Amino acid sequence: MLAPDIIALALAHQFRSLRLEDRQVLTNHLTSLPSTIEEAVEVQRQLSKLEGADVPAWKVAKSPDGRPVVAPLYPYLDEPSDAPVAWRKGMKIEVEIAVSLDKDLPVQTDRAYERSDIEAAVSEVYLGAELVWSGIAEGGSVSFLAFLADRLGNAGYVRGPALPLAILQPGSNIPLKLWLNKQVAFDNAAQHPTKDVLTWLCEYANDRSRPASSLKAGAVITTGSLCGAVDVHDPSQVSIQLGEYAALKFLLS
Repeated sequence: MLAPDIIALALAHQFRSLRLEDRQVLTNHLTSLPSTIEEAVEVQRQLSKLEGADVPAWKVAKSPDGRPVVAPLYPYLDEPSDAPVAWRKGMKIEVEIAVSLDKDLPVQTDRAYERSDIEAAVSEVYLGAELVWSGIAEGGSVSFLAFLADRLGNAGYVRGPALPLAILQPGSNIPLKLWLNKQVAFDNAAQHPTKDVLTWLCEYANDRSRPASSLKAGAVITTGSLCGAVDVHDPSQVSIQLGEYAALKFLLS
């Protein structure tokens, strides 16, 4: 029987190849399927090593059974200006808010973090855009753990300009517009799935099984889509406007 790390490395190699070739396969064509969140995270780690990804940037989400999960953001681009970002057939885009931590949030066993603890650890808030594409044709609908191993479908993240810390307060009603090639793709109030952009980060901080090395000062965490997942059918000039606070533009090509 192959050692677990060898199995994880084989799957990481397959995901790496699929990304390089812009190719998707059905779940049953994967070399293996992780059976636990820990195994899926090990595939993430191996994939990051193969790609040379070493940026402390993460997305937080929730598994179908309610457990908080994270995945690395790669490639991670900081206000790319005119530099193009890779487009893939079947790609989607999610407008999100990212936060930067200026203090560690260590695993706690004696008490739970309150929302105020998480907010106090945030030093900066940014407008951002996550690019979503998976090497798995069905995404996470067949095996969520395989999808988690494939970085929850993250295919890149563009971090834009800073936002005021007050934008973290739940219950705000901020207009959000997204244009693709000057065509409106979303025009509505920004709306996080939980109504609070810090929900999943707070839940992950309180996950006592998370790695001790997670949520360190300097980490950047994107918090979930404000507009759902919008299809990007063609290479596009992306323009985003969040209320009167900030704008972000970049090229998908």
